[in-house]
Amino acid sequence: MHVPSERDQLRPDPRVALAAQGDRAATQGLLLELLPRVRNLVRYLASGDADVDDIAQLTLVQLVRSFRTYRGEGSLRAWCDRITVRVALAYLRRRRSRERQTCELAPELYAVSSSSEQPDDYTLRRQAVHWLDELPNEQREAVVLHHIAGLSAPELAAELGVPFETARSRLRLGMNKLRERAARTQGKP
Repeated sequence: MHVPSERDQLRPDPRVALAAQGDRAATQGLLLELLPRVRNLVRYLASGDADVDDIAQLTLVQLVRSFRTYRGEGSLRAWCDRITVRVALAYLRRRRSRERQTCELAPELYAVSSSSEQPDDYTLRRQAVHWLDELPNEQREAVVLHHIAGLSAPELAAELGVPFETARSRLRLGMNKLRERAARTQGKP
């Protein structure tokens, strides 16, 4: 597998043009390369693991449909991240809307479950994801888009469709809650 250097990331990937023309090998190679990145970003955005595969699959379909629109002005990874974020947020908004409707009809069906932890590096990542799961959705999205996807505060506001100060507030509140949670876990007051 080709690992692009920093300089390569600034040049348009020729496989994108081939994929846009329907080349199966180029499309498959790009999707296999981008899948781990897509899954990680989706996992950070989605609360729990239940929808990760569905959202990742929808994202890959959207990437294939969008290869023709990639102009090569930025890195392929950043372009992929933008599409992933849009697909994931749209999916999660639809899911929340359905949950609200269902919850109003049968609130006794919803219970909170806890996850068990494993003693390795994987546990640390899972713990961080679990802490993200505890954040309100608006704060979680702001934290993930800023710290994981690398969006600036103005880009964050535009992506979420909220005023700049609202985006900054969500980001600040989310980070404060994560810091408080980490301090509690480490036994600090």
